[in-house]
Amino acid sequence: MKDIIALTRELGHAIQEEEFYKKLNAAKTTADTDETLQALIAIFNQKRVAINNEACKSDRDEETLRTLNEEMRTVYSQIMSNENMVAYNAAKQEFDHALQRIVAIITQSAEGEDPDTTDYSEDCTHDCSTCGGCH
Repeated sequence: MKDIIALTRELGHAIQEEEFYKKLNAAKTTADTDETLQALIAIFNQKRVAINNEACKSDRDEETLRTLNEEMRTVYSQIMSNENMVAYNAAKQEFDHALQRIVAIITQSAEGEDPDTTDYSEDCTHDCSTCGGCH
């Protein structure tokens, strides 16, 4: 009998050898070392804290809140348009999709589906009563 935990660990190693995993880690490292991006993230976090602090005051200033929110949205836009953040988000999306497929195949196989034919479906509502199958 095969040791299911050992097989799962093999799967973990196989995932880490896949291109989608390597791409995500490379994109993460690049984003983490991008000084401009990291400075923007720090500013965003400072704005978020400032908004929270102002919102918690009994005599909060709505104009200050509005200004801080606008500034935070501007910084967020700059973060999300940074080329390294764009690359990270694309790699993360690819990784997440692959992981969703892996988890779906494992879950559906554990529920009795044929491991050779079952797969992830983006149309899945996670309400099995509406399901015609994920094949």
